[in-house]
Amino acid sequence: MARLTFRKKERIRKRADFQRIFRAGAKLQTPHFRVSIRPNGLPHARLGVTVGRKIGSAVQRNRIKRHVREFFRLNKDSLPGSSDLVVTAREGAVSLTFWQVSEELKGLFRGP
Repeated sequence: MARLTFRKKERIRKRADFQRIFRAGAKLQTPHFRVSIRPNGLPHARLGVTVGRKIGSAVQRNRIKRHVREFFRLNKDSLPGSSDLVVTAREGAVSLTFWQVSEELKGLFRGP
């Protein structure tokens, strides 16, 4: 069983990395999230989360980020390995509970 932590090496932190993923990554969408995925050549997946100011107050934006990071932490074994994921929250995401966020993002990574 993999460690259920969200380590520093699993985070996307540099602006250049975010831009590279936005520019060259595959795009997936749900009603409340947009996900960009790009292979990273590392033995593990990395996650970046963006939530714009139009989405809500700082408290609401931070809550969304926590929910997405927790989803990643609990499900990283079932997500595409060796890839970078950038999750961007869209309008309406502030009203979702953790379980709704989780179900919506799981739907992206299930096969057809």
